[in-house]
Amino acid sequence: MALHEHPMWRKPQHHEDIDHAHDHVHWTELFYDLIHVVTIFLLGNYLSAHLDVNGFLVFSGVFIALWLAWGELSMFNSIYVSTDVWHRIIMSIMICTVMFMAAATPSISGGGWPYFALGFAANRAMMAMLYIGARRHNASSGSMCSVQMRNFSIFAVLFAVTAFLPQPYGYWVFGFGVLATQTAYMLPSISVLSFGRFSPRMGHMAERFALLTLIVLGEGFFKLVVTLAEKGIYKVSPDVLLNFIIGGVSMFVMCWIYFDFVGNGKPKDDRPRTLITWWLAHLVLMLCGVMVGVALAAEVKVGFWEPYPTKYAAIGCFGLAGYIAMLWVLRSVIEHRVASDFGRGDVRLFGIVLAIACFYIVPHVPALVGNLIWGTALFSQIVIPVTRAWLKFRHE
Repeated sequence: MALHEHPMWRKPQHHEDIDHAHDHVHWTELFYDLIHVVTIFLLGNYLSAHLDVNGFLVFSGVFIALWLAWGELSMFNSIYVSTDVWHRIIMSIMICTVMFMAAATPSISGGGWPYFALGFAANRAMMAMLYIGARRHNASSGSMCSVQMRNFSIFAVLFAVTAFLPQPYGYWVFGFGVLATQTAYMLPSISVLSFGRFSPRMGHMAERFALLTLIVLGEGFFKLVVTLAEKGIYKVSPDVLLNFIIGGVSMFVMCWIYFDFVGNGKPKDDRPRTLITWWLAHLVLMLCGVMVGVALAAEVKVGFWEPYPTKYAAIGCFGLAGYIAMLWVLRSVIEHRVASDFGRGDVRLFGIVLAIACFYIVPHVPALVGNLIWGTALFSQIVIPVTRAWLKFRHE
């Protein structure tokens, strides 16, 4: 093998210019994911400590920013096969930017804000640097790279400025900047989707979404175990331990219904509307997954006979409803799945309605009853499809 063909020295190449570009995730991307494990855990802790409207808005805004820091890098890596030394150096810097953002999250509404904003700004600047490298070695996609380089450079400056603005103006400008970054993809007149060379490897992106979903839902296990460990497993009653098991099984089932019905699913076509829906639905689905994980941590705080904490019930019930709704949306934009023939819209609607109704019932019933209703909303999403499939399979 010539040295210029070795992954460490091979310059960024558009995947369409490579004879056999595979969809597998590179180790640098997996390492980048590791810091998001910590970040999402800290963000979940923030939500647990700020269970009010303002706290939820901050949580949502921070999650979206972190998700974009992950998603737009994944998009670049889906378009360009980039593994050279320059790329690895930039990736190491981007990991450090997310480390700053993670460390700033617990104090995001106070002294941590400037560090978070500057970390995000530096992350955007590194994205611009990646497109500079891609433009240098891919003449056929130079125009697209130039637009992305310009966009990320402008947004890097904008986000850096928000670190020094008085609040709440810094938050507002930051939110406007996040919205503008997505507008650059979605408005037909200025969208980079109009470039023919903006063509991600859909299999790669599908795998990236699946991996982050695993991380997001895995945080639910993390929260449960840490909460019980801090409380002292030897100090709790048997009903609390049973609640603990219920929480763990619930997170497993949430993974199950994602991977059976939509996980690793490629978009059914390359129309902008389909791609945007696929992108945004995954964003909302993962946001809701974190909400449910935080809510389930309260399973080890109550026994059978006391009411489930209302604030935790709110994020758990509406989080589950949103999660199921996004599964429904994703089903409409990905290639056909056999499992979807049995998990149809009636199943999704039943789960959504029951999850929302559960929120209004929980304050008036013991946690045992609340868990039963919420669990029915979740477990119906796999029990009904599996039963339908089994009946057909048995006759076949």
